[in-house]
Amino acid sequence: MEDQRVWAFEEGLWTGYADHYRAAIDDACVMVLPTIPYVLSGAEAIEAVAETPRWSRVSFADGRIMRPQEGLIVIAYSATAEADDGRAYHAYCTSTYRRLAHEEWRVVQHQQTPPLTAGG
Repeated sequence: MEDQRVWAFEEGLWTGYADHYRAAIDDACVMVLPTIPYVLSGAEAIEAVAETPRWSRVSFADGRIMRPQEGLIVIAYSATAEADDGRAYHAYCTSTYRRLAHEEWRVVQHQQTPPLTAGG
């Protein structure tokens, strides 16, 4: 998957609807999110995020894309998301995609870490 498509795929996970999200996340996905229960996997991860409100806009900064082997893509970035009601969210994120077939990719790992508030 070319870089531009990777970023479009990731943006869709932030702004897309539940059906899109369910189609993009692998049943074997593992997630770490900054809300209880923090560590999620499989269907639990898919439903937890699919049922949350979607963001209207998201922008990415400091993006990195690595391809450690054929059919595996790992990305890292800083995300700033906004909702229509004015809510904002910022986090440092990683996602890992695996290819199932030609042009068919699924997320197998995702994590979000909000900026630390303590000095150091």
